[in-house]
Amino acid sequence: MEEKQTHITSIGGQAVMEGVMMRGPYKTATAVRKPDGEIECKIDENGTKTRAKFFSLPLVRGCVSFIDSLVIGMKALMWSASFVDIEDDEAESEPENEGFLDRMLTKLFEGDGKDPKSSEDKMKDAAITIAVVISVIFSVGLFMVLPWLVSLLIGMVTTSNVLITLGEGIIRMAIFLAYMLLISRMKEIQRTFEYHGAEHKTIACYEAGDELTPENVKKYPRLHPRCGTSFLLFVMIISILIFLLIPPFTFISNVILRKLAAIGARLCLLPVVAGLSYEVIRLAGRSKNKCVKFLTKPGLWLQKITTREPDESQIEVAIASMKPCIPENKEDDKW
Repeated sequence: MEEKQTHITSIGGQAVMEGVMMRGPYKTATAVRKPDGEIECKIDENGTKTRAKFFSLPLVRGCVSFIDSLVIGMKALMWSASFVDIEDDEAESEPENEGFLDRMLTKLFEGDGKDPKSSEDKMKDAAITIAVVISVIFSVGLFMVLPWLVSLLIGMVTTSNVLITLGEGIIRMAIFLAYMLLISRMKEIQRTFEYHGAEHKTIACYEAGDELTPENVKKYPRLHPRCGTSFLLFVMIISILIFLLIPPFTFISNVILRKLAAIGARLCLLPVVAGLSYEVIRLAGRSKNKCVKFLTKPGLWLQKITTREPDESQIEVAIASMKPCIPENKEDDKW
């Protein structure tokens, strides 16, 4: 009997609308279950392995990976959304009833015949850029600025920078947990969480050396130590430790400027937090140390909210997105 070749892969992904996106060392593949039942798969070169070595340095690679995840993930999400079968009576309305914003965008991105990109492609690129910017602003506002503002109330009770920073961190995690619990109640999100589970189970099956079939994938757990959910949890924990190093800026006499300096310092340190969190999750994904395994437990518990058990059809989609990302040489796929 042939012995299974276990392998910790660098391939990761995310759930999208009725599908899964996987990103490997050379290719990114997004597979979607269309309304007619067929699986549509889009494969793109991602150039990860052809980048300068600087982008592979510790800490730097974490920031690069985070930005990649935002941009590539948003592109995959918008592509998958184009297959969702939504009845829209307004879609058949006459051109003269088109909204002002739609007319302005169409005019702004009209092709001039010289640019190889069509106006539709330009509009898609612009929409993705806007969506990424809005998502970053929303995330920073909800999980960074809001906890900091609430922590100012703690500052009315104590002057201890340590207690204020710890309080801010606890508030941030509470908001994050409440946000996850809230969206997990939405029917559409529950479907997405099922595809998230399918993504994890497929990666686990591949790492165990099993053939990628729905029957094999079903056997594996839906919780995975290198999940983006765990990464976000590490971000919040590490941010507490990093933000403890920020001085209270008492040398600034103006109260408003002092508060602006504090929030500015936090925003400037976000790349450091992201880089360190990435290194921690890399260690957690490779280490068999009991202490490290214990530290990953909270992230796995959180995944019980963000993943659901998938059905066979969802697993088939995850497999379809995984296969194109597997390189011929497994040495190129080291985590």
